[in-house]
Amino acid sequence: MQSHVMTANGLADGAVVYLHASGRWVRDLQQAVVADTAEGCAKLEALAEEAVRKRLVIGHYLFAVSLNESGPQPIVQRERIRAAGPTVGTDLPAGRQDAEV
Repeated sequence: MQSHVMTANGLADGAVVYLHASGRWVRDLQQAVVADTAEGCAKLEALAEEAVRKRLVIGHYLFAVSLNESGPQPIVQRERIRAAGPTVGTDLPAGRQDAEV
């Protein structure tokens, strides 16, 4: 099975976030938990649904990654762009904080 990572947008600020093994949401893809089984993906889905119920994130979904020495790497261009950070408004203060689940 292909490896996957769960992503969403933080409800407070719309930032791209990734599910960490601890259940919290982080902004660094390299800290994301990777699922490589159907059961692992189902667990990530359940954790994301709980975060939606708690109004921490919106728009969650799994996306495919490859793994290398630096961690998970997005396979599709859309996720590469999302992982790289904003493409507009980069002159504004970041104020980046991780959302807790």
